[in-house]
Amino acid sequence: MFVLCRQLFFLNESRGNMYRIVQKKEIAPRTAMMMLEAPQIAKKARGGQFVIVRVDAQGERVPLTIAESFPEEGCIKIVFQEVGLTTKKLRCKKVGDAVADLLGPLGAPTEMKKWGSVILVGGGYGAASLEMIARELKSEGNRVFSIIGARSREFLVQVDEIKVYSDKLYVTTDDGTQGERGSVILPLQRLLESSVVDRVLAIGPLPMMRAAAELTKRFAVPTTVSLNPIMVDGTGMCGSCRVSVGGQTKFACVDGPEFNAHEVDFDQLAQRLRFYTEEEAIATERRTQCR
Repeated sequence: MFVLCRQLFFLNESRGNMYRIVQKKEIAPRTAMMMLEAPQIAKKARGGQFVIVRVDAQGERVPLTIAESFPEEGCIKIVFQEVGLTTKKLRCKKVGDAVADLLGPLGAPTEMKKWGSVILVGGGYGAASLEMIARELKSEGNRVFSIIGARSREFLVQVDEIKVYSDKLYVTTDDGTQGERGSVILPLQRLLESSVVDRVLAIGPLPMMRAAAELTKRFAVPTTVSLNPIMVDGTGMCGSCRVSVGGQTKFACVDGPEFNAHEVDFDQLAQRLRFYTEEEAIATERRTQCR
């Protein structure tokens, strides 16, 4: 993988092309992992940050979390699920293709220090965001407990990668096809009840993050969630990604994307996430196949 990345990096430098896809793999239904050539971004990326991707000149800008960074190879890894037209177009791209624009790293990185015992909770493809965070937390001397959940075994992502940096890994699936049957909240509650936990970070579907926040609040454990509101420019100018945290308006692209879970207005966030559901469905229906 890294050799290929280097070869394409130098090739693109000579041709003046950037942001080429150097590796692509389908890792779950409608979910892909991509390695993108982005040497400058790779040098500066930290856990918790994201990039803004524009697939083509006519496309919209979408935020995608940086799953891992490889500075020496000049590449970053992203993991995304096809949920609308833009992610469908991106998933249609092949190795050797390029995306039109890639802006980043954006957002504030995950706060890193020696907290003690940290629990990372990832749901669905959001679990991919935990790989670099777990690595950095481990390098700070923390005990890292990771909990990864999905609907079923086929939807689990990055399990082996996250396990490398975890003192203990727990896997749950709704249907019990791998790991414990049920949600990530079950092992989270047991850990909170049985041991001293200094910090929790949850990334994934909004209902999961809300449930984790409600649970950890009962145990008075500081908790962070990574929010995914609608985002356009990624620089705080458009205001599309505004969220309410502690009664104040914040912008996820510059103030976040990570916030104090116990202060997030999840009801408002859920409402804003539904704003363009109808328009997205129409756009996706018009393009049903790769071309």
